[in-house]
Amino acid sequence: MRTVLMVAEKPSLAQSIAKILSRGNMSSRKGLNGVCSVHEYTGSFMGQSAHFKMTSVCGHVMTLDFIGKYNSWDKVDPAELFSKAPTEKKEANPKLTMVKFLQVEGRGCDCIVLWLDCDKEGENICFEVLDAVLPVMNKPRGTERTIYRAKFSSITDTDICNAMNHLGEPNRNEALSVDARQELDLRIGCAFTRFQTKYFQGKYGNLDSSLISFGPCQTPTLGFCVERHDKIQSFKPETYWVLQAKVNPEKESSLTLDWDRVRVFDREVAQMFLNITKMAKEAKVESVSKKEKVKQRPLALNTVEMLRVASAALGMGPQHAMQIAERLYTQGYISYPRTETTHYPENFDLKGCLRQQANNPYWAETVKALLSEGINRPRKGHDAGDHPPITPMRAATEAELGGDGWRLYEYITRHFIATVSADCKYLQTTISFSIGPERFTCVGKLVTSPGFTEIMPWHSIPLEESLPHCEKGDLFPIGEIKLLEKQTSPPDYLTEAELITLMEKHGIGTDASIPVHINNICQRNYVIVESGRRLKPTNLGIVLVHGYYKIDAELVLPTIRSAVEKQLNLIALGKANYHQVLEHTLDIFKRKFHYFVDSIAGMDELMEVSFSPLAATGKPLSRCGKCHRFMKYIQAKPSRLHCSHCDDTYSLPQNGTIKLYKELRCPLDDFELVLWSSGSRGKSYPLCPYCYNHPPFRDMKKGMGCNECTHPTCQHSLSMLGIGQCVECENGVLVLDSTSGPKWKMACNKCNVVVHFFENAHKVRVSPETCDSCEAALVDVDFNKAKSPLPGDETQHSGCVFCDPVFQDLVELKHAAMRHPMHRGGQGKRQGRGRGKGRRPGGRLNPKKPKDKMAALAAYFV
Repeated sequence: MRTVLMVAEKPSLAQSIAKILSRGNMSSRKGLNGVCSVHEYTGSFMGQSAHFKMTSVCGHVMTLDFIGKYNSWDKVDPAELFSKAPTEKKEANPKLTMVKFLQVEGRGCDCIVLWLDCDKEGENICFEVLDAVLPVMNKPRGTERTIYRAKFSSITDTDICNAMNHLGEPNRNEALSVDARQELDLRIGCAFTRFQTKYFQGKYGNLDSSLISFGPCQTPTLGFCVERHDKIQSFKPETYWVLQAKVNPEKESSLTLDWDRVRVFDREVAQMFLNITKMAKEAKVESVSKKEKVKQRPLALNTVEMLRVASAALGMGPQHAMQIAERLYTQGYISYPRTETTHYPENFDLKGCLRQQANNPYWAETVKALLSEGINRPRKGHDAGDHPPITPMRAATEAELGGDGWRLYEYITRHFIATVSADCKYLQTTISFSIGPERFTCVGKLVTSPGFTEIMPWHSIPLEESLPHCEKGDLFPIGEIKLLEKQTSPPDYLTEAELITLMEKHGIGTDASIPVHINNICQRNYVIVESGRRLKPTNLGIVLVHGYYKIDAELVLPTIRSAVEKQLNLIALGKANYHQVLEHTLDIFKRKFHYFVDSIAGMDELMEVSFSPLAATGKPLSRCGKCHRFMKYIQAKPSRLHCSHCDDTYSLPQNGTIKLYKELRCPLDDFELVLWSSGSRGKSYPLCPYCYNHPPFRDMKKGMGCNECTHPTCQHSLSMLGIGQCVECENGVLVLDSTSGPKWKMACNKCNVVVHFFENAHKVRVSPETCDSCEAALVDVDFNKAKSPLPGDETQHSGCVFCDPVFQDLVELKHAAMRHPMHRGGQGKRQGRGRGKGRRPGGRLNPKKPKDKMAALAAYFV
């Protein structure tokens, strides 16, 4: 019997596909990473009996990054990132140990079937999976085929079974186009981002953005928003005049007429037309025309249109809408939501999809009428050759999906029903009048067949006053003629929907990445989302774009990125060489980067006008260890300390509060310590600003506080305050927070676990002694006599937090952020807490003691 490994893109997809193929007759178990399940069943494969193992990854298995020192902003010139810096594929999420998991499941398998999403990213993940499992699979016999690719667009029985019966091969060219895009974005984005972030954050204190990022797609996206802002700012309103006439076809009714000249910008000319028309007493009917008109039903739904509608009509950001659409897809409610196609293939089962909606109370009548009278073939749209348009694949209720999920599903369903409905037909009546020498018109519309507007009422023809029955030559008394003075108005800020349209038109990003680029410019504080989901550029976003225009307009214009996207598409089609496209594009941007660096003064001139220099920003906080003058604390993102005398800037941990720590100084460099805190319920630790930026010991990295410092005698260091191994993560140590009394706590120096203990104790100290059972440091606790919870009116006790029965009820896990189910306390051999050189501090839970308080807490995470 052959063993067939099958891999999907997400755990939920793997379960759904396995359930369909096994007809529910399968067994399931958790994989070694605790996230991906493995579903097993027996069946036949290529005419032979087979044992199937269906599992999944969690998106990309690997990610591209620079090796070693090239990830250090301080040690590497950003210019080296274009060619000299080697890259490597690293696990996208090391904590998932995805490569090891795939190898464990793939070992001994004869064939592999890849059920990854059917787009370029999916093809790329196919080869990431193959790189992991092929070395451990059984070697093929002769020319026997072992690699198969399933192509599907929805999670339905028909589509999945059809994909299994028509297996193909993964597309290497499409995967290479993704590799090329990843490398280009990494090298170009990192080089520009590192240079401009260091340059401007080293000079200005109120940029209020932790990263001054550049992206080949992100920056043109921002450019569109700033271009609209510039038009608004430069707009000068003009006054114009409109001639408005009203006629009275009957005694108690009036009809407003539109002037055929529309408007004039000269007051005297407008007054002349008013005087001429006022001389007339009646309006004469010059012509009456009636035309049958058609409002076409919509094209089938693709990703870009879905995102536009989600933003404009449903008030959902593109990123949020895409996440909801992906969830609806993995749950089997809609077809694959990433598609550029607006044309259904001839063999698509439109009636089958429509029948699924026959019982929904919102549109049951419309659907039943279409099924009985016959559906209309959807309009011929664009076939991009990827996936069919976005289609509802099974019925759902508001109670099932709830909130935004239902609102998006409802729109997708209504849109689909509209595509197979009739066009809207109406009769348009146009009456042309003359008042003196001037012509006026009024138009009326009467719906004769509502068609698709019944299911999409927001597209319906608005109800208008009925026009009077009249013929050429009829005369109507004039009720009123007046001159209206108006002003031209500026355009409004771009909406997300308008921005998506511009990005699609200019080839910036793909249907999958457009939401990401829009989200990035919001996250970077380059634009803010105002009411109506309009994107208003911030001062920083405006200055950046104006700076790019001043130095090199191609950095912000969509033209160069659009050309790169075309080259990437040629790679995907096998019409361009991967290495040549990569080399040529990087060479262009390398030259642009050098010119940008040489010309940075041009952008800096704009920055000087808008932002304050570091020396003029912030408030005095702690003393510099070099000059002993006060350094200024700059709270704007990224928060940092700046010594204006030494002209040095020191980065700090973000997303918390910083205050002076008892005016204590670091024994290594004489800098005053500061205390970082994430709040009363979170963790806090002291740090030396200099050591935080310049690690003093070989085993320390930049960005470590005193709770990770291995100084052997400093009272604030890990060596003196570390207690034992974290109950959740693999590498963290629980460190006493000596500032937390009387609500004492210890906190992990790697993850977010916080353990509260010994409340109301007078003193808590970490002893130099260690526990015989688990090697954690012992703790000496002093209580006030009136508040001592110790037995026998004792006020002092020394023992192990993990093992001592006296301490059991005094220790409580108050807060923990779950990193991942695979990170569990109490498992595996761990090093003990040690103060000697070369020993990693840490403690081990004792799994042999079921009543152990911390072991019970560790079990909570399983």
